[in-house]
Amino acid sequence: MQHLGDQLIGTPRLAVFELVKNGYDADASCVRVAIEGIGSKSPSISIRDDGVGMSPETVRKIWLVIAHDHKEKQLQKKQRTGKGRLPLGSKGLGRLSVHKLGNKITMVTRAAGEQEVVVSIDWNAMIKHEFLNEANVDVEVRDPVVFSDGSTGTSISIEELRDLHWTRGEIRRLYRQITSISSPFGSKTRDDFEAVLEVPDFPQWIENLPDPAELLKRAPWKYSFQFDGKVFSYTYEFRGIPGVSREKRTVVEENARLLVPPAEVDDDDPLFSGKAQTGTLRKVIADAEMLEGIGPISGTLFVYNLTPKLAKKMGEAQLVKGFLDENGGIRVYRDGIRVYDYGERNNDWLGLDLKRVNNPAKGLSRNIVVGHVSLGQDESHALVEKSNREGFIENAAYGRLQRLVIGAIEPLQREREVDRKAIGELLGDVQDPETKSILEPVGKLRLIGQKNNLSGQIDPLLDRIEHEYTSMKERLLSTGISGTSLAVVFHEIEQGVRSLYRNLEGKPEVEDVADQVNEMMRLLDGFSDLLRKKDRSLVDLKSVVRRARDLNRIRFRHHKVRLECPAVEDDAPSVRVSCSFGLTLGAITNVIDNAIFWMRTRWPDEEDGSGRALYLNIEPDFEGGPAIVIADTGPGFEDSPMDLVRPFYTRRPDGMGMGLYYANMVMELNDGELTFPDVSETDVPTQYDGAVIALRFASLEG
Repeated sequence: MQHLGDQLIGTPRLAVFELVKNGYDADASCVRVAIEGIGSKSPSISIRDDGVGMSPETVRKIWLVIAHDHKEKQLQKKQRTGKGRLPLGSKGLGRLSVHKLGNKITMVTRAAGEQEVVVSIDWNAMIKHEFLNEANVDVEVRDPVVFSDGSTGTSISIEELRDLHWTRGEIRRLYRQITSISSPFGSKTRDDFEAVLEVPDFPQWIENLPDPAELLKRAPWKYSFQFDGKVFSYTYEFRGIPGVSREKRTVVEENARLLVPPAEVDDDDPLFSGKAQTGTLRKVIADAEMLEGIGPISGTLFVYNLTPKLAKKMGEAQLVKGFLDENGGIRVYRDGIRVYDYGERNNDWLGLDLKRVNNPAKGLSRNIVVGHVSLGQDESHALVEKSNREGFIENAAYGRLQRLVIGAIEPLQREREVDRKAIGELLGDVQDPETKSILEPVGKLRLIGQKNNLSGQIDPLLDRIEHEYTSMKERLLSTGISGTSLAVVFHEIEQGVRSLYRNLEGKPEVEDVADQVNEMMRLLDGFSDLLRKKDRSLVDLKSVVRRARDLNRIRFRHHKVRLECPAVEDDAPSVRVSCSFGLTLGAITNVIDNAIFWMRTRWPDEEDGSGRALYLNIEPDFEGGPAIVIADTGPGFEDSPMDLVRPFYTRRPDGMGMGLYYANMVMELNDGELTFPDVSETDVPTQYDGAVIALRFASLEG
């Protein structure tokens, strides 16, 4: 039992948190935690609640039985307590937390109409016995002494603590952890339960701590969302920044589509995996089926900006930064009670930091977000907490929850980018996006390599990436193309960056890391060579279109897309232009990738006779010069051409917002243009009523 308590519960703070949750299950209104004797050789911890308490029979037959399933049965029957609560625990292991904390445990409990029960456990004496059935636990039934005023509840005292050194930082973290058990956000707040921490020897340690409610008011951005399987609604607010003339604005959507990123395993695109999987494809539009075993979800996020210029304008920057250091992240609450350890420093459960490595200009890192996701305890039965109380078991339902939340916060990222760009222009602080897109991810990878003693192997390769970046930037600037960004490089090798980042965090084999970085370099070298030589030659557009068709043929089958491509017919005319074959092929593939995703939103996988169709053709007489025209049967564009080609602007969940930007850059390098014509301006058949894109080239005759 001692080993179970020690190894199942990760930290002393988590052990206290578990005992507070037990008080919630006992229908307590308040749980008081006191830590006394800090700095002495004999500190102690006490936890007292005013819940229903336990009878002598409950203590003997349930509390003293390891892994008793009475709470699990209560959950299965959806049997609520007098205050309408469903139990947070279900495995009967939370009570082992006491054994994580100390050697001497005394529990006093009393149920209504019962005598008081005292249980004493001394591990110093018990551990001398080889078998548990030889060790005695003292259970005394007596007239009420602790609960003598007719009250009920449970009081636990723990002495001879295993961890004697409770520092100011540990106490403050425990305070935050205990007080965060009940959601401080919105309508899901529980007003019938509170947890209190007392530190009699050092009360100043937790006095005058910043009020979270006041600091949340300082967040420039607030975003809330709800999804019940039918309706996805959200409210985005830019609440203004003192001294910045950007006007406040609010975006409200009452009935939007909740787009979710494709599942990595079940929707493995053959372009990236090298294999086509069979079976039902995962959806990219959320529906009631995706909520099965999860139930309706809602959430609220507060987002800050920590750049030095803006931090000064907001005032008390260090106070805000300290608050974010301790509270940054997105927590999960069920019935208003926190599921630990989502929202903690070591749990990037939505991959926010990783996404920011891949896309620094757009991403929401955990250190600038404070928020929550709320679930119902009854409806979220498929989300099962791990025995060590550190999050949910990573089953299929958990994977769906991640995708749902990532999709739900995508409008926040998109709208926030609009305000961030405007604020940057007002402050004259518009930074070249390529600076962060290359150097910041490389810097992060370098730091992680350092932690894993891999600097000697990967630093030279990362140095080469930075060198190639600098030289490519100089060459591109010399062409006079304004705003050209080398973020396209990381867009093209995004899969490699993500994989390398994960592997480095997992302490991998040196050879594997070196192989991955070398593969990234090969892709980078290929791109660099194209720019260095400019790779411009006379190219038959028919050969480019045929190559694009052949490269994507397996994807069309995988995603059930019907392709119409008159340009590759034997009798189709040849059209020659001056362009880079490789870059143009990449631009077409990016456009096709976007088309496939958006057609899936209009024509879900479950519908018979999928309406997904793509039109790919060459129009020699297009206005301004010959063009490759691509049209689809998706939902079409919602944004202006200027926004569509802006780096990092996207409506795709988990998207980088670089696909059309890349295609636009390629066409500029080709002395051409990426345009978004109306279908009436092309020879596209009328049934292609979605997006229409033209890659227009300079005419050789011109």
